[in-house]
Amino acid sequence: MLSLPLAPDAELTTLEPWQADEFAEHMDRHREHLAPWIPLAHTITDTESARELLQRYADRQANGAGRLLGIRLRGELVGAILFPQFDAATGNCELGVWLAPHAQGHGLITKAAQLMIDWAFEVRGMHRIEWITMPANERSKAVAKRLGMTLDGVMRESYLFGGRRHDAEIWSLLVTDPRPWTLGTDHSKTPS
Repeated sequence: MLSLPLAPDAELTTLEPWQADEFAEHMDRHREHLAPWIPLAHTITDTESARELLQRYADRQANGAGRLLGIRLRGELVGAILFPQFDAATGNCELGVWLAPHAQGHGLITKAAQLMIDWAFEVRGMHRIEWITMPANERSKAVAKRLGMTLDGVMRESYLFGGRRHDAEIWSLLVTDPRPWTLGTDHSKTPS
């Protein structure tokens, strides 16, 4: 399994279909925390649905159209970062994240996002990365700000989630925008 360090006791790792049991258990443990913000908390309900999702992302990754990586703290799967949309032809992609409550406050999401943004821009030649969040998700918006993203606007009642319509804030970072970090990472080693 490939990994990149995020902190002395944390790493960004590959997540593969054979890890479906662990992924399903992670979602079960943190469902209540994730459910208001992450649609996957409603769809990953057992090992089979976890395996299907991980296989779908393995296939997307093989086709250069997406990726899902795990965030581990002291070996425990505590979150993930993913490109749910990744279109190399247009140079546009979307970055999404989640993290278990006990792993928050250590900068793991920010560092993982920095690694994936640098990889998308520098290795894959992407032009625009979007971050989509509910307006009430203050933690998510704070990360977007730390990443130097710009709020493009709000798409009113743009998606159905939990039986009702929700607004979505769209934040973005362009390859030409300044990035408020320097990682000095060899991006050829980003988990693939």
